[in-house]
Amino acid sequence: MTDRGHIYIAYGKPDDIDSHPSGGSYERPMEEGGGETATFPFEVWHYRYIEGIGDNIDLEFVDTCQCGDYHYTIDRSEKDALKHVPNAGLTQAEQDGQADKKDRFSGAGGFEELGAGPMSQQNQNKQFDRIDLAAKIMAPPPIKFQDLEQFMSSSKILTGPPFLFDVRTDYVKVTNDTVIVPVTVQIKNSDITFNTKDGVSEGKVEIQGRVSNMTHKIVQTFGDNLTVPSPSELLAAKQKQASVYWAALALRPGLYKVDIAIKDVNNPDHIGHQTFAVNVPRYDDDTLGHSSLILADQMYRVPSKEIGAGAFTIGDTHVRPRVGSGGPSVPPKFSRAQDLNFWMQVYNLGIDEKSKQNNATIEYQITDLDTQKAVLDAQESTTKMSPNAEQLTLEKSLPLASLQPGMYQVSIKVNDGVTKQQTEATEKFSVD
Repeated sequence: MTDRGHIYIAYGKPDDIDSHPSGGSYERPMEEGGGETATFPFEVWHYRYIEGIGDNIDLEFVDTCQCGDYHYTIDRSEKDALKHVPNAGLTQAEQDGQADKKDRFSGAGGFEELGAGPMSQQNQNKQFDRIDLAAKIMAPPPIKFQDLEQFMSSSKILTGPPFLFDVRTDYVKVTNDTVIVPVTVQIKNSDITFNTKDGVSEGKVEIQGRVSNMTHKIVQTFGDNLTVPSPSELLAAKQKQASVYWAALALRPGLYKVDIAIKDVNNPDHIGHQTFAVNVPRYDDDTLGHSSLILADQMYRVPSKEIGAGAFTIGDTHVRPRVGSGGPSVPPKFSRAQDLNFWMQVYNLGIDEKSKQNNATIEYQITDLDTQKAVLDAQESTTKMSPNAEQLTLEKSLPLASLQPGMYQVSIKVNDGVTKQQTEATEKFSVD
């Protein structure tokens, strides 16, 4: 919800950060006029390359209120705390008597009030480049598939067979005002048209989505290609499987409408469309809470360079949700040869004032819904997991070979001994 957060989400971690968190004495580079001044806190983020924008991009953020509110600026003189103080923070030309500081504010140098210097003319020539960069950096993401966007906007009647797919949404807290909403789209490979060439079969699906608020304003769009390759001799086995697409949306708490349209590229009349509501929860500081309980068919640690980025990555863990086939009320299905992985975060654990530690019990239970008997009943204490943490991430894997085919339910209950609060999450799944 800040300029730095906006840039980080849109373009990822910068390649380099020049940080001046306390401001203070600053030796200007010659392209800013040279000389010494004092600055407000500021940062310069450097990207070697941003697709669609260019090479060697420098983005400057300045905290002029000194309150932690760094905003993006295209005026490099904005960080100068002495800019409006007479005879202070002079440029090199002003110190040498070749320029007068008051001339900075005449407008002759353009919107950047850097003052006269050896590179003043170049700065004036480049000011429109800086305006253009700001427009590109802050522009909304382009709509990747315009035909699918128009299809969603016009509610066009399908002319071919419907392209069916399943969707799952989850909720993971970032701050009180920001929740990550992972959207997982699952498509049966048997519904995708494959083209075979040179011994390789390939199906391709275009996916376009948008999120609207209660006033019908579009707040986010997302979309990409989902490519499904297979050696032609293994195509029959591939078609018995499903493919998944994942998008992580950063939303404020509240009610939203999500539209998703998909198109079979090798059969353009094969289009699918779903509209559904998501109610993004609010996580209050004084209330024990939890994220979605995600049942996953893949879960593992990611390399440090991939933390917080990439499909199915939440924090430092790759978590690929298993999606039920046939509608939101149908539980996901696992085979006995698989592991059941489940992932959940717990928020706002109480900290005892004397010991400075939490004191909660986590209870895990898996129940056979046919017999109503527990096949797993275990518990652990947060004091042995992470005793000083207000937030915990629970990650468990369970082999399913010992379970009989049928319907089951996972339950995770948290009892906080400090705040005397409880919270519980449940998810159903089936084993075949």
